[in-house]
Amino acid sequence: MKAFGKYISKYLLSFFVFALILLLINILAFALTFGGIVFREYGSASPANMLEAVAADLSASGISEERLQELNCNQIWAMLLDASGHCIWEASLPEEIPTQYTIQDVAVFSKGYLQDYPVFVRNTDNGLLVLGYPKDSFMKLTGNYFPIRAIRIFPLFITGILAIDIVLLFSVYYFSKRKISKNTEPIMASIKTLSTGKPVDLSIRGELSEIADSVNQASQVLSRQNQARANWISGVSHDIRTPLAMIMGYAQRIAGDHEANGNIRQEAEIIRAQSAKIKDLVQDLNLVSQLEYEMQPLHKEPVRLSKLLRSYAADLLNVGIGEKHSIEVEISPETETAVIDCDARLISRAIDNLVQNSINHNPQGCNIFLSLDCSSENVSITVADNGVGMSAEKLRELEEKPHYMESTDERLDLRHGLGMLLVRQIMEVHGGVMEINTTQICGLTVILSFQKNSQ
Repeated sequence: MKAFGKYISKYLLSFFVFALILLLINILAFALTFGGIVFREYGSASPANMLEAVAADLSASGISEERLQELNCNQIWAMLLDASGHCIWEASLPEEIPTQYTIQDVAVFSKGYLQDYPVFVRNTDNGLLVLGYPKDSFMKLTGNYFPIRAIRIFPLFITGILAIDIVLLFSVYYFSKRKISKNTEPIMASIKTLSTGKPVDLSIRGELSEIADSVNQASQVLSRQNQARANWISGVSHDIRTPLAMIMGYAQRIAGDHEANGNIRQEAEIIRAQSAKIKDLVQDLNLVSQLEYEMQPLHKEPVRLSKLLRSYAADLLNVGIGEKHSIEVEISPETETAVIDCDARLISRAIDNLVQNSINHNPQGCNIFLSLDCSSENVSITVADNGVGMSAEKLRELEEKPHYMESTDERLDLRHGLGMLLVRQIMEVHGGVMEINTTQICGLTVILSFQKNSQ
């Protein structure tokens, strides 16, 4: 986690540095955009500086030729008013500008505009100096003034800079997220694989190598635990066979002894039947463990499911399933030649588990239906009964906690959950899907779907 924290901190620091650089770029762009305007409009040609320069150069005969050229170069006109408001000197004065003013006129234009020309005044010893700048060059406010061009450009500048910043920030976010996802995706995929109990071998260099090493170590520990658990189950299954076989043998001998008491023979038959259930339970547990930890070798070969289903039903009828139960087989014509690559022994085991579930959980009797159907891509085996079914709550519990040791359903008698788990494991190793549908009125329906072999 420390390595992951450093990895995230690195990207956060990079993003902070990028934001700081972007801020400096914005300041530089602002300076380049408005620096020239500010320098020009508030430099030597600014109203304050120009008034001072012209006033210092002003005499009774006017101003110097050099100062006059400076006024013309900056498109500035000038005039000098005496105490009575009469123009006694002018330079480049526009035709629409009057040469005679009253005190009220002077009071008005000295704070604003004269014929839309922004004007600036200064009192000198020779009279009132008036400088007029080009129209739309300045916006005069009380006590201050601003360049019109700068005010017009400012909203466009802000909008443009904001749009560029958003695009850049989003680009950095997108590529950073993409890079982080690319670097962390193998780790997340490995953790997801590890959560299913399967081993992983992650190879990553750079900042996340420490996390990859931790994931690999966890995988090794989990693999050793799974191996030990599988070995323990296999060992117990092997060790229990001999005493269980002896118990079943003695129970069968007692049950078949006609000289023994009737109650003793009946109890011996019960012992034999329950021992047979234990034997089946141990076999299922061992097979589930082997499939779960991928220790069960698969012997896949092309199998025609219609033949397999009929063979299973025939074997079941030959053994006998009791008078209270019946079995029907229905195979659609289009599935007669349907073939899949599978381990026929495991598929038969899955079908048998489902059928035995229907028999064991419907002691009062039920009809069992085996059907084979197919679509353009899949072929499905359906095992259904019209028995007591299962409540939605129990079905959800079975799907969420498939292992029989985690089930609290008394009606599962320690085998329903394990049987379903074994079927599910068999379907997973064959790349198939198991779907359970049930109601307490219409019984239980389990659909096993396989992908058909390409013709």
